[in-house]
Amino acid sequence: MKVIEHLAKARNPLISFEIIPPLRGGDINQLFDTLESLIKLNPPFIDVTSHSAEVQYEETPSGIIRKKVKRKRPGTIGISVAIKNKYNIDTVPHILCKGFTKEETEDALIELHYLGIENVLAIQGDDKGFKKPTPQGKTTNDYAVELVEQITRMNKGNYLEADLLDATPTDFCIGVAGYPEKHYESPNIKADVEVIRSKINAGANYIVSQMFFDNKHYFNFVNTIRKEGFDIPVIPGLKIITQKKHLTSLPRDFYIDIPEDLYNEVIAADDKHVMEIGVEWACRQVEELLNNKVPAVHFYILQYSKPVQMLFKKLKL
Repeated sequence: MKVIEHLAKARNPLISFEIIPPLRGGDINQLFDTLESLIKLNPPFIDVTSHSAEVQYEETPSGIIRKKVKRKRPGTIGISVAIKNKYNIDTVPHILCKGFTKEETEDALIELHYLGIENVLAIQGDDKGFKKPTPQGKTTNDYAVELVEQITRMNKGNYLEADLLDATPTDFCIGVAGYPEKHYESPNIKADVEVIRSKINAGANYIVSQMFFDNKHYFNFVNTIRKEGFDIPVIPGLKIITQKKHLTSLPRDFYIDIPEDLYNEVIAADDKHVMEIGVEWACRQVEELLNNKVPAVHFYILQYSKPVQMLFKKLKL
């Protein structure tokens, strides 16, 4: 089932999750252990992140610095299909611009279509310091809107090879990312909303937000989109703080603010109590969001489900 169909048919609050593939060479059974605890919470769909290649530098025994380029977490398509088949839960694999040609993207989408995956999240991604050279005669999507356009064309039966006979249309529900505190490359919120406008016009069906810790950012973001005349669902994305290092790593990696009250409370706490503080903060966020009739709440889990299990007990969902 498509994400927008889940949202339309829901009679109770929907809670979805986002997980990350294991590191290269990792054991998928560890991921399944995490999923076993999440499945009990009845998620309507689960997102599976994707990662482009990234640059790493390491020193050889001779003292020479060597550059290595690799994808640390392959397996998005395989994991998405495994979850769908093992648990009968819809999955949303992430499709990236960065590090992939349009031809590679088309091949991935064809595979997903053959395998019965109906949802994708189209995002620009981060090149992690590695800009993959484009092979002769190949092209890339530089921005998420271009990726949305490519998926929309495939949904109409239009492939990169124009003279295909009786080309079968795909039928993907297309999600895109939204940034309540604006994307770090945007000069201001207004410019950021113009990007959202272009993605909606290109065929996006719903938005899932970047994480935030102050609900006013989400509400302001949605109000701005509504004023532009769009009624597209906007799913709030949340992360539960579990470690003190999140106070610096999350703002650095995701360009978001940590509210002063939350910061002060975490800083003053013993390490063993940080997760409890994070869960309590998230609980208040979720209660306010649900009271304001959000279409769903999306949690960035990665591979650690304990905080969200604690949260569900507090919420009694």
